[in-house]
Amino acid sequence: MLRRLLDHLVTVGVFDRDVETGRYRVTDFGRGLRDDDPGGLRADLDITGWLGRAELAFVELLHTVRTGELGYSRRYGRGFWADLAATPQLRKSFDAKMNRRFEVQATQIAQRFDWGRFSHIVDVGGGDGTLLDRILRTHPKVRGSVLDVPTTAAAATERFAEAGWGERADAVAGSFFEPLPGGADAYVLSDILHDWDDDNARAILTECTRAAAAHGLVLVIEVLREGLPGQGFNTAIDLSMVVFFGGRERTIEEITALAGDCGLELRDTRRVADERTLLEFGIAEPREKT
Repeated sequence: MLRRLLDHLVTVGVFDRDVETGRYRVTDFGRGLRDDDPGGLRADLDITGWLGRAELAFVELLHTVRTGELGYSRRYGRGFWADLAATPQLRKSFDAKMNRRFEVQATQIAQRFDWGRFSHIVDVGGGDGTLLDRILRTHPKVRGSVLDVPTTAAAATERFAEAGWGERADAVAGSFFEPLPGGADAYVLSDILHDWDDDNARAILTECTRAAAAHGLVLVIEVLREGLPGQGFNTAIDLSMVVFFGGRERTIEEITALAGDCGLELRDTRRVADERTLLEFGIAEPREKT
């Protein structure tokens, strides 16, 4: 069975087979499946990791299309986030993928936006602190906090300690569906809203609005739904969002409408990375009754 599998991998170019010795060797293409390859393809394909497991839920795509229900929940009996919370290995692989995927973009975001105008920012759902770390390196007068689930917040604390940020950075264990630390100048939601349906997205934005009070800002960083299918808009990711999480990619107008429901108004937009746009929201001015 192993030989039959290896022979097929020769056919598709992952291995070469030496005719004289019968031994197999990895091709340049196959090296992309090594653990030490920077592309992380092996981890993405591993069905014991979060992404490989989640992509198996695409067998339920027809059910999702017909009903709007999550394919992930139908296949595994519970939602993605509940599965992650109950399975440390999945949480670890998810955090690793998010950090690896965001490595280059985090530097761009730190450099292409004037974070120096803020004295304190809170990265809501900020993972192990990759983005905040880049911001602190680029803007020496800023201090910040990451809020995420306990295990991920602990990883952020470790990262900040290794970086020697001292009092400039800290991590708080919590949920963005619950009250957030108040008093910061800006609350950042980076690649958060597209994981959730509209009702949950509003709940997250509402907590940010409450924490920002009268003077803070809410900064939403997302891959926007723009352009035609096949001409810039990634339809595969959009389908993944609904099958995995029940979320969706959104246009500027759709995000602005959600924010407006939560007492926010759009102040500015800026492309801050190759694929991501930052939407700057302030607390909406009270409107006079007519």
